[in-house]
Amino acid sequence: MDSTENQTILAYVETFFSQSGTHGLDHILRVTRLSQEIGVAEGADMRVLIPAALFHDIARPIEDETGIPHQEEGARIAEEYLRKAGYDAARIAAIVHAIRSHRFSTGPEPETLEAQVLSDADNLDAMGAVGIARTFMRAGERGDGIGGAVGHIHEKLLKLQGLMYTDTAQEIAEQRHALLQRFVESLEDETATGRSVAGVFLRGSVK
Repeated sequence: MDSTENQTILAYVETFFSQSGTHGLDHILRVTRLSQEIGVAEGADMRVLIPAALFHDIARPIEDETGIPHQEEGARIAEEYLRKAGYDAARIAAIVHAIRSHRFSTGPEPETLEAQVLSDADNLDAMGAVGIARTFMRAGERGDGIGGAVGHIHEKLLKLQGLMYTDTAQEIAEQRHALLQRFVESLEDETATGRSVAGVFLRGSVK
């Protein structure tokens, strides 16, 4: 991501983020790096993919405040920026489609290779060690505790391996999925032990 135009986009995207979070600027940079790695291996058009990755979560702070779906608002912001910057219409349309279709829980389906790579990269950042860290950040933000974090791992993260579009992402997902499984098994074992010990103490305290 060393082109002047991408650095200019990044500088613009940075202005939307006043604080870090599970979908902060650090997430955008990791997804961009993963997109570049996967995109190069899969033969994607990097002139579409990298701008889309940089823009993909630009409207997350807006969604948190207004409830407007960030993929739709992000696509609108990107389209406006790119049009003013003089990008050609076909390239803008491809970037906007990738942004609009990247989200795990909503449509439309990513139809281009670049959109599929972005979807894969975004999902991969929810897996493995980073995914675990982000899950507990999310639980802290919502006040969910360990139980809420484990629930989120089961409900979403452990399903992501089956949603990869590209072979390159699938290989990365296998490793990250295995780490997730080991972590959940260890955590559930430790918390179950903790509950058992607590039960013994409670029973012993009853006269």
